[in-house]
Amino acid sequence: MLPFFPLASGLLTGKYKRGQAAPDDTRLGKVQRLRDIYVTPRNEEIVEELRAFADGRGHTMLELAFSWLAARPQVASVIAGATRVEQVEQNAKATTWRLSAEDMAENDRITK
Repeated sequence: MLPFFPLASGLLTGKYKRGQAAPDDTRLGKVQRLRDIYVTPRNEEIVEELRAFADGRGHTMLELAFSWLAARPQVASVIAGATRVEQVEQNAKATTWRLSAEDMAENDRITK
């Protein structure tokens, strides 16, 4: 499997906060259709829990999203876009976090 949109159009980057407007220079800030799809009360709740999970382990949301995908044996690679050099660097670093079985189970609980 080769997943695309691994960050749910940016929702899983950690830059969006519940109750705050999406920054104007972001995909969810610019495209109402994507905002309508991804920014739901349930997704905002999940993102808050995932952010707390990642923060508590000293990692970013991006690292969590990519590491979760990379830990799946059926995933051949993680494709991610980037518009800036620092995003490429962050993407490359993201899969260095090796999630434990307990981490995976906790993420499954959060996202169900």
